[in-house]
Amino acid sequence: MDCEAELPADVFRDYEEFLKERLAEGVERGRILSLLGHLYHHRMEADARRVSAYARESIRLAPEKKDCQWLLGRAEGAVIWDWNIANHARTIDFYKEVVALDPGEPKSPLPYYYLIDHLIADRRTEEARAYLEELRKLPAHKPMLARTYEAHIALAEFDERRADAIMEQALRDFDPESGILFEAAQYYAGKCDYERAVELYEASYAADKKPRFIDALQGIAAIREIQGRYAEAAAAYDRILENMREEWGMTEEVALTDAQREKARLLAKA
Repeated sequence: MDCEAELPADVFRDYEEFLKERLAEGVERGRILSLLGHLYHHRMEADARRVSAYARESIRLAPEKKDCQWLLGRAEGAVIWDWNIANHARTIDFYKEVVALDPGEPKSPLPYYYLIDHLIADRRTEEARAYLEELRKLPAHKPMLARTYEAHIALAEFDERRADAIMEQALRDFDPESGILFEAAQYYAGKCDYERAVELYEASYAADKKPRFIDALQGIAAIREIQGRYAEAAAAYDRILENMREEWGMTEEVALTDAQREKARLLAKA
């Protein structure tokens, strides 16, 4: 799946049948369920790219029609204006159940992170703060992330001055290798303070140990494209491609092809 953007139908069915047979045997159930999820997600992404392409062309021909606007939004994860559809209540309830029923002792902090993410996204800040306090009691939680959540909760409550103060204090308190530089970059990018975000993305990438993830470079590329600085965005993809080849040893992966395509698209806009 790393090397094929879309699996042929017969190959997909073979993998699906194999995994379902293993699932019925009841051995390594968690691993098999994960692989089935990845298999269906791979097909879903391939289908979403096709939906996006057809919907975009239809919208160009008839921008007054609504049906393909909706399809494009669903395929690309675009904004949904209607709160009754856009809220994350079902996902929140699922993660509340997960943290309540976690059989581990002590519990894992990971589901708490996803729960708090969605509570903040829906501005359910009182609940987010309550679960943040629960999170802080877990030995394996990351204090740096807990502090970051404080800033995001304050921002969700429209207290930007307090949110900025929390984030800047976190930058002073935590080691650069803790991940705080990247989290701060995400925070400032989310509030459209783009130059501060790029500065922090660059610092984050420089502080990371090889092989480095490309997230910071992707953030820089996205910001420069938003600003209309397409050549600089393309240059960020040069760095992404270099990272993929030299630090991760990629040669034929889909991610490499996608990055090459993004660079070409940006250069065409430049």
